[in-house]
Amino acid sequence: MARHRNVRNRSYSDDYDYDDVYGHSVEEDSCLSPSDADQWMYDRSRNQQAISSFLSSHNDIQEESEDLTEDSHPCLQRRESIDLRGLNLNEEDEAKLMSCLDELRNVLGDTVPENILVQAVINHNFNFNIALDEILNNNKTKDEKTKAAVTLPVLLEPAKTPVITTDVKIPKVIATKVETSKANVIKGFKIDSPKSLPQTPREQSPATRDRTPSRTDQVDDSKSVTKLKENKTDPNVQYSNERKSDKDHLYIIVIGHVDAGKSTLMGRILCDLGEVSQRTLHKYEQESKKLGKQSFMYAWVLDETGEERLRGITMDVGRAQFETKTKKVIILDAPGHADFIPNMITGAGQADVALLVVDATRGEFESGFDLGGQTREHALLVRSLGVNQLAVAVNKLDTNNWSQERFNEITTKLKSFLKQAGFKDSDVTYVPCSGLTGENLVKSTTEVELLKWYDGPCLLDVIDKFKVPQRPVAKPLRMSINDVFKGTGSGFCVAGRIETGVINKGDKVLLCPTKEMAEIRSVSINDMVSNVAFAGDQVSVTLSGVEMQNVSIGYVLSDPVQQVPVAARFEARLVVFNVKVPITKGFPVLIHHQSLVESASIVKLKALLNKSTGEVLKKKPRCLGNNSVAVVEIEVCRPICIERYKDVKELGRVMLRVAGVTIAAGLVTDILSI
Repeated sequence: MARHRNVRNRSYSDDYDYDDVYGHSVEEDSCLSPSDADQWMYDRSRNQQAISSFLSSHNDIQEESEDLTEDSHPCLQRRESIDLRGLNLNEEDEAKLMSCLDELRNVLGDTVPENILVQAVINHNFNFNIALDEILNNNKTKDEKTKAAVTLPVLLEPAKTPVITTDVKIPKVIATKVETSKANVIKGFKIDSPKSLPQTPREQSPATRDRTPSRTDQVDDSKSVTKLKENKTDPNVQYSNERKSDKDHLYIIVIGHVDAGKSTLMGRILCDLGEVSQRTLHKYEQESKKLGKQSFMYAWVLDETGEERLRGITMDVGRAQFETKTKKVIILDAPGHADFIPNMITGAGQADVALLVVDATRGEFESGFDLGGQTREHALLVRSLGVNQLAVAVNKLDTNNWSQERFNEITTKLKSFLKQAGFKDSDVTYVPCSGLTGENLVKSTTEVELLKWYDGPCLLDVIDKFKVPQRPVAKPLRMSINDVFKGTGSGFCVAGRIETGVINKGDKVLLCPTKEMAEIRSVSINDMVSNVAFAGDQVSVTLSGVEMQNVSIGYVLSDPVQQVPVAARFEARLVVFNVKVPITKGFPVLIHHQSLVESASIVKLKALLNKSTGEVLKKKPRCLGNNSVAVVEIEVCRPICIERYKDVKELGRVMLRVAGVTIAAGLVTDILSI
């Protein structure tokens, strides 16, 4: 029985060593021979005497001056490769030469020119040790001669003058000339001049540059930023210099009820303007045929994800761009489905103008325009977010044989509603068109039935005639972040819209509300690299000095001196839309502020106002009903970056939503607590 194991009482931890567990790596013994090891492994003791003598001769480092020529910095020169074909070496000698050069570079770096190394190796028959000793000894001899020839002047006393005794010609850059005049005499080096002080490698190191600043560093940063602000050029002058030769950038949001044909309409415009190649379009046509959705081939230009193409609806804001005669237009294709209204709000916050697409088919326009449809809600949202210019594309009018009666019926309903929403009649243009056939989109119509009663501009001309809003470049920097992602290089990127101010490459910015200092490493506008970006631009910025996990959507990049206010409680003037339940004190809502979505509650109802005049009708009302205007206090769960509407309009607007329905829109009138 002795040969049988006691399985019940066995201790498995004693039997198995950790390193023997299956799946763990085991270090194997090296099979390298001593001769191979001596050949390939670097021995620090080898040539120790020559290297130590080389280092001992470089103890006294001469102070640099700002006038040094490029020839005085051999280590900074670009190393040029030697053409080995001119040396007439066979393959074996060439291999020996390259091996010796590599070993010499490991010891000497780039301090010795390539031709000297090659000459030394060839002279000593590819013997690495003798060649290295000769190069180091030659450098030592040169340094001793230079030391004996040139005596550097020291800072002199007022009564003494520097005496230089040498036979060698001294370059002007080593010492400052002493002039006898009544003015202040500068003797020795100009140590107070910032240009003459070379920047040390420590100051240039990524570790110092990328670390998160301490409290004292942030104080120094704010002082340096203040000095930079004083020395910076006028933003308006900079904007005119940068953009005077470029076309104006115009951001247009495409809105409307689901299945109104928004993506198809804009995809057809892009194809007709040549922004999409015929090969790509043919590919989309074949793939959409396989899914039985051939009419969606133009929509696939903007709907790029597989789920959007499979379901046949836009889910996120699509982006594309084209050029007109006077403008560079950036399309923001918003989703029309009610489930994706938050994405639509994010896109509308970045837009300058809007294009409302309505379906002219019988029954489709009515379902989208009546209560519960997205035509009304989208128009109210873009107006509440500051868009005041609107083009209405009456799409799919070819299904009604280009009927003028149907067009007039639709425009009559929309005019009265849009006027109530706050749009002026002069800022709204109506265009009959067809996205699938391309009629009246890029060129004037050739349809006989449409020409009988319509002689207005095509849709592209209407977009070209939009007025570009004035860009607030002179105000302090405010950039709202709507995306955070890892870039291809070092650091990470944030994307968003510059609401006010200017961003330059290399600027210091403050990340709010966490109040962390960061540096702008690179800037790109619409996927094009640039050194500067202005208010109104949609940009991607690479940041350093802050961790990626500390940045979230909804944060704001701010000017370090004139910082964006961070508050958890503020006062707002609300316009209440259609609500099922009256708004009372303590009413919980979701607040939409740019890309930020945050839980909040209405903590106080201060006053009920007259909708047209703004007079106070009632103080401290008990509740707010449909279509009412009131001043309320809102408290957010966490502090957010917010501005008064009178200071920065773009960051002074809020939207309130409950259970997937927008119930109110407001303007921030006061910031109460931080």
